[in-house]
Amino acid sequence: MLYREAGQYKSNYAADMAVFPLREDRIGLGVILAIAFIAIPFLGSDFFIASVMIPFLVFSLAAIGLNILTGYTGLISLGTAAFMGVGAYSCYKLTTIFPDVNIVVLILVSGLFSAGIGVLFGLPSLRIKGFYLAVATLAAQFFLQWAFVRVPWLFNYNASGAIEVPQRTLFDLPITGASATPETRYFVCLGLVVVLTWFASNIVHGKLGRSWMAVRDMDIAAELMGIKLLNAKLTAFAVSSYFCGVAGAMMIFLWYGGGEAADVFSIRLSFNILFMVIIGGLGSLIGSFFGAAFLSILPTALKFGLPALGIPIQGAAAEHVTFMLVGALIITFLIVEPHGLARLWQIGKQKLRTWPFPY
Repeated sequence: MLYREAGQYKSNYAADMAVFPLREDRIGLGVILAIAFIAIPFLGSDFFIASVMIPFLVFSLAAIGLNILTGYTGLISLGTAAFMGVGAYSCYKLTTIFPDVNIVVLILVSGLFSAGIGVLFGLPSLRIKGFYLAVATLAAQFFLQWAFVRVPWLFNYNASGAIEVPQRTLFDLPITGASATPETRYFVCLGLVVVLTWFASNIVHGKLGRSWMAVRDMDIAAELMGIKLLNAKLTAFAVSSYFCGVAGAMMIFLWYGGGEAADVFSIRLSFNILFMVIIGGLGSLIGSFFGAAFLSILPTALKFGLPALGIPIQGAAAEHVTFMLVGALIITFLIVEPHGLARLWQIGKQKLRTWPFPY
């Protein structure tokens, strides 16, 4: 608890390291979780859950993974989609090798393979950074995307590179396959995202997270302070790729229900997730959720909201108009607040705390 003595504010270590030091934040988190676990599953339609909420959760987890690397460590990556594809293919191979293992366990384990690949392609970060590192990770994107359609061991020959999702159950409820309901898949996605977000929050508030932020601010000074750049950068790539790999497995097994990974995990997806991180706020976990909501929910809302408002736009024209509106909103937000939506959220919370006495 904070207290005042001789005109100075002091706190203990537990208060300084608390993830939610304010009571209002804890109450707000409880309300959000209640809405996510109770209100949305029982009040939302199947279309809303399957087309809005599940994609939002998948993209949020992928954005958290990229934010760990770019926002907290300062390392730019354009290969996020490729690492997601590694997780998807790893989960598919694990389901064929271990057909009796719970699919949730396999989704979590698949991220370990993405972490290994991330460490491998993160080795150039020890010698290069900035634009050159972005080019190196872009090369990883193209190489892995090529491997998805050129390495026959990854897929079944009849599907020509497509991942076929088998039906798996959890507590006798199908969570993958055609028999799985949107509500069941939503609960699985929500549980995974909540647990992994809690895990990421503890990491970035701990010793490892502080070493990442020191490398981000000035790597030479961090090295002089005793931080090993090799360990810090490679662990950032490993943790980031793990989250992206789990998100990729969730995308195929709990959202799409199958598909060709070479088309799903393209360079366009990598840029979209990077935009989510920039718009939401670099170095902010809640910003990852804001950015994912902005770029995953807003296009769907515009696509179906414009005809509802009497604007006769359908088909390809509606998609083009949606892209134009989203692009204009992205530019507007970056001009108004370059630090992302998370910064606007912090300003709004501060004003609410001091209202009606702003001074």
